[in-house]
Amino acid sequence: VQLVESGVGLVQAGGSLRLSCAASRNIFSFSVVNWYRQAPGKELELVAGITRGGSTNYANSVKGQFTISSDKAKNTVYLQMNSLKPEDTAVYYCNTQGLIDGTSSWGQGTLVTVSS
Repeated sequence: VQLVESGVGLVQAGGSLRLSCAASRNIFSFSVVNWYRQAPGKELELVAGITRGGSTNYANSVKGQFTISSDKAKNTVYLQMNSLKPEDTAVYYCNTQGLIDGTSSWGQGTLVTVSS
């Protein structure tokens, strides 16, 4: 599966940004689609996930700030990020888990920079 992330890369603190993850196949074939991020010098962090059934989960650090959603007709998962802070600066990755075989796939990542 191919995953292509997109979204504007630079935003001021307090601003909003929506990331998109477009999959090359039907997102119903995934048990879950996740967004991860990796800030400079830090470990990879699971930010949000959405299951095939539509259940969502968020890291405590982004609850109430980020919203994950999906558009099954477009095979796309979104991450709406509001009230952005400089500490949200990171490379954001889309990740999927295959429903049948559990195969994990990753997008190429998209850099989000939040200026103060």
